[in-house]
Amino acid sequence: MKVVRVLAATLTVVALGATGGWKSPSPVPAKLTPAQIENLVTLGKVWGFAKYHHPAITGGTLDWDAELRRVVPRVLAGNDTASANSVISEWLKQLGPPPPCSPCATIPSDLAIQPDTNWIRDERRLGHALSAQLVTIYRNRSVSPAQRYVSLVPGVGNPVFTNENSYSESALPDSALRLVGLYRFWNMIAYWYPYRDLISENWDNVLREFVPKIWAADDSTSYRLTLMALIARINDGHANLWSALPNRPPAGSYYVPVKLRFVEGRVVVAGYLHPTLGPATGLRVGDVIRAVNGASVESLVKTWAPYYGASNEPSRLREIVNALTRGGPGEVRMTIERDGSATQVRAARASTDSVDQGAMTTHDLAGDTFRLLAPDVAYLKLSGVSTEGVANYLSAAAGTKVFVIDIRNYPKSFVVFTLGNHLVSQHSEFARFTYGDPSNPGAFRWTEPVSLTPAQPTYQGKVVILVDETSQSQSEYTTMAFRSSPQALVAGSTTAGADGNFSRVPLPGGLSAGITGIGVFYPDRRPTQRLGIIPDLVVRPTIAGIREGRDEVLEAAVSKALQHPFRLTRN
Repeated sequence: MKVVRVLAATLTVVALGATGGWKSPSPVPAKLTPAQIENLVTLGKVWGFAKYHHPAITGGTLDWDAELRRVVPRVLAGNDTASANSVISEWLKQLGPPPPCSPCATIPSDLAIQPDTNWIRDERRLGHALSAQLVTIYRNRSVSPAQRYVSLVPGVGNPVFTNENSYSESALPDSALRLVGLYRFWNMIAYWYPYRDLISENWDNVLREFVPKIWAADDSTSYRLTLMALIARINDGHANLWSALPNRPPAGSYYVPVKLRFVEGRVVVAGYLHPTLGPATGLRVGDVIRAVNGASVESLVKTWAPYYGASNEPSRLREIVNALTRGGPGEVRMTIERDGSATQVRAARASTDSVDQGAMTTHDLAGDTFRLLAPDVAYLKLSGVSTEGVANYLSAAAGTKVFVIDIRNYPKSFVVFTLGNHLVSQHSEFARFTYGDPSNPGAFRWTEPVSLTPAQPTYQGKVVILVDETSQSQSEYTTMAFRSSPQALVAGSTTAGADGNFSRVPLPGGLSAGITGIGVFYPDRRPTQRLGIIPDLVVRPTIAGIREGRDEVLEAAVSKALQHPFRLTRN
């Protein structure tokens, strides 16, 4: 315990120094060698492992960021792997050995994800001494759920990253503090991300790739873009550097006031974001955008894609197309295709606050939240739904043959149970979750299934649920619930594949990122993340349909439910 108290005193001094602007105790290189990169990879993994496993950190008040910044120059000075491992081992010894646990934590038998701890036994990479230290720490982890740097939301389970300093004093943190940001996010994913097993590449290799990138990010914009590109690699629609979106290409806060969509693999004008400014651009509904300011749409998508975090490609393209015309004030030169031939258009951008940004993220019907599309077809769009209105919606829909619930949007209110309970006639399980285990960082436990319970009045007709790439998170969870109705038909295209409560991630430079914090699965444990909700009836809009002003998804779904053709009549 004396060693820990001495270390705590040392860390207090370092932390105080960091508050006033931390300085490296020795020069650090401008560019890293391959050996230094590998040593920093090891340091980052050891730092994160100790952060979430060693009782001197999990149950103490140590400033683990400050300790990392103190040791970085000494690790960089190591001539080879062995010397760097020796530095890390001596540094770790200052924490003291973990006290014997009684009782010790054990790995539960039925887990969604097992913790990845095999690497701590790799003596070829770590050396005997460092590996033995890590194994000892792991074997003596306590059953206590106490974690200084993370806690779980009661009753939900998504992580809250506590006691994490965002170091907002400077937009560009120094090189060692940039490493803190990289290591912090990387280890949060390694230990607290419920979809870690769905990352499509080796997470260690991502760390190896980004160590030199974050080190070389010598201005605030490149630092933010590097973090953005890192975060995008977990393929999660909830994950982004949300506080720095203005830095994401294309930079600017003005848009050409038209609504764009990817349809049949092309960018199409699907409507207007302002009733007069939109038509004044000279663009017409159904025009195909081929190039912006001389750059083809294909080249822009390829260039920008690394900075657009998304769970699947439809949702990534959704975000890119919404930003396609963004920039500063002034005109945009566009090459468009109209009536089978190419033509040039110069369209004026409008300020963000003058356009209908909500229209960029919804594909539901304009107009009233609830209406009758025909005497036997009721329609409700969740972008305007209210819990107080549920009784009125059900009363007005009573006696119809089809109840269309449009979730090509984000629900204005949470109506999973207040409306969903009226769509089932018996107890209906529709989802279960996974959450992290503080006693076994990196492990994820299953919950029991969540259910709808029948409530009166029960809707007696068929339930048509409309979804597409705009349906994300709560929209997807709501779809899963309503789909448990025996009369349900889900129609449209694959949803965004980002489901589960959001967890905020503070990062150096006063930045705020986020990730999905709990896993969402079907009751039989089938996944939803990245896959999205797969419709029963796959229907996508066409360019011809957009030009005609039709909602082909709705029409096809209602036709299927009614067993005869249905055509939406526009007022």
